[in-house]
Amino acid sequence: MVLVVVDAENARRSLWPNLSREELVRRARVWAAREGHELLVVFDGPAPEDAPDLVASPNADDAIVQLAGGLERPWWLVTSDRGLRARVGEAPERLLGGGTFVRTI
Repeated sequence: MVLVVVDAENARRSLWPNLSREELVRRARVWAAREGHELLVVFDGPAPEDAPDLVASPNADDAIVQLAGGLERPWWLVTSDRGLRARVGEAPERLLGGGTFVRTI
């Protein structure tokens, strides 16, 4: 089972019209269950609900970088943020753009 870490604000704002925070979470959960992946959606600021698969952080990029340093299992990163991609380096097994992900879910 692969852990898929989603840069929430980047993904939800990648297409117009933007997805709401709640809609991103709903669709991502359905997709993860269907594909057999574990999901972690990281938000700038509060998450839309209190749940183990959602992370609220003052800065999602910083939270993802910190998380990446401690992961010892295969994981994917969903973001189109080049700066974040550079910060995590080769740590993710796969990178998915936010727009690609949103169109998939």
